[in-house]
Amino acid sequence: MPLQPAPASIPSPPLEWASFTVGPFTFHAYALIIVAAIIIATWWTNKRMTARGGEPWIVIDIVIPAVLLGLLGARLYHVFTHPADFFYEGAEWWRVFAIWEGGNAIIGALIGGAIGAYFACRFRGVRFLAFADAVAPAILLAQAIGRLGNWFNHELFGWPTNLPWGLEIPATNPAFPAGLPAGTLFHPTFLYELIWNLIGVGLIVLLGRMFRLGRGRTLAIYLIWYGLGRMMIESIRVDYSEIVLGMRSNVLGALIMVLIGIGLMIWSLRQRDTDVSIYTDDHVWSEEDESDRDAATDKSPAPDAEDSVVKEDSVEISQEESDDNEDEEKVPAETETRPAS
Repeated sequence: MPLQPAPASIPSPPLEWASFTVGPFTFHAYALIIVAAIIIATWWTNKRMTARGGEPWIVIDIVIPAVLLGLLGARLYHVFTHPADFFYEGAEWWRVFAIWEGGNAIIGALIGGAIGAYFACRFRGVRFLAFADAVAPAILLAQAIGRLGNWFNHELFGWPTNLPWGLEIPATNPAFPAGLPAGTLFHPTFLYELIWNLIGVGLIVLLGRMFRLGRGRTLAIYLIWYGLGRMMIESIRVDYSEIVLGMRSNVLGALIMVLIGIGLMIWSLRQRDTDVSIYTDDHVWSEEDESDRDAATDKSPAPDAEDSVVKEDSVEISQEESDDNEDEEKVPAETETRPAS
């Protein structure tokens, strides 16, 4: 059997795959991929937090507000950095919120998600940096999965290339650069970032086994690793972005991530103890504590039954006192009517 020639390019999925309809509902591949990424990241974060003494699934109380504010931040950041795509004559205003069409900035998601997670951690008595260290590699994995959504949407590709892994983009794509012939291949930046993120996940897990990564050190590694990769990959993308201080807005945002990560690492290395409880009151959750609390609850008498016994005893005592009083009143009355001897 003759060998098949190696593929000369990476095809883009048919646009029909970007969405499908089931009854009255329309499902978008991009949105389903994002949901899958969130579920996987939540599951892994739960495992990492319980391994550090956290209550199972307490992560849900933190993830829900973090995801909601993260989605809002992702969309708003993208809109603000790509205003020409949303604000023009005849534009449909509601598309600003059409997240299923793509265009959700990771940097904005991190900002919004961090705000939501911070306040949720304060409410649940969880140290924010402890949660951040647990969720950091899970976020990186979720970002790798989410980049598949860009592939389905035919978006966020890079410069033209003749490399054998060049990405096929239809010439009818609105983002197809003007003046280039049909059939031009482009750098698959979605794939570059996917691979970079997966390497980062492996690196964080490996370093976590080799060193004590507490007090925000895992988060710092994440910020530095992702920021550096994003700066490089973002620099070769052809889609429009606002220029700030001579840089694409996302390049500037990634640079700020790197600087924050370096600052956080320096601060953390100056701290002595890294093995602290994830809870602000320094307790460690255990199944034995949960069992003891449940057992204590089961042994305590039902409030209704106890109240009923007390009420019945009170009624009996009151009735006895009433009978005694009646007898005492009757005796003097008989004495007074007895004739004198």
